[in-house]
Amino acid sequence: MSIKMKELPETERPYEKLELYGAKRLSNAELLAIIIKTGTKEETSVQLAQKILNLNNSKSNLNFLRELELEDFMKIKGIGKVKAIQLKAICELAIRMSTPINYKEQVVKSPEDIFKILVQEMRFEKREIAKAVLLNSNNKIIKIVDITIGGSNYTFLSPKDVLSEAIKICAPKLILVHNHPSGEVKPSQKDIELTEKLMEASQIMGIQLLDHIIIGNMKYTSIFSEVIKDIS
Repeated sequence: MSIKMKELPETERPYEKLELYGAKRLSNAELLAIIIKTGTKEETSVQLAQKILNLNNSKSNLNFLRELELEDFMKIKGIGKVKAIQLKAICELAIRMSTPINYKEQVVKSPEDIFKILVQEMRFEKREIAKAVLLNSNNKIIKIVDITIGGSNYTFLSPKDVLSEAIKICAPKLILVHNHPSGEVKPSQKDIELTEKLMEASQIMGIQLLDHIIIGNMKYTSIFSEVIKDIS
């Protein structure tokens, strides 16, 4: 039978250890154990946490946790629906905490500025999602709008979808951003064709399309910079 948490010395219990020494002194398993709270008759919360970590081959990289669904957590005996929801909520908080909160009014000077704002939110998505970054005449961000969510390797977009919010709020400039769940950022032929159609439509509507950026796993491509060389 497993040793119960209360039978361990206080300095080895995750709650007490954090209080005494600070969060940085805890292992990944111990931090997860605090979220899990309780174990089972057979295993402590730390042992359950270690089983979660064992779902990934790279022991030092916790990013895989963001990709786990409730069902993945619940496959581990001792992780029920409530614990799985708590773990999923913590993962979502981590994503939101890594997203800059002061993007509004930020002046966009390069595609990298957009990449830094959206990479943590978009890089772990299993589906393609598209966003429109709306800017004023001085390239300050007014708003970032979710446009569409697609499948694992596609998303359906039309120029109307992309331009509708910009037209609604009279935004003079726009940047289209979407992710590639594969992590690769090479534009597909459909990506290029959409960009060309969007350029034509935005010109008709008096909106300047500044770029179409594709985000992957910690990298990005600017279609205007890499593909469409003659854009002004």
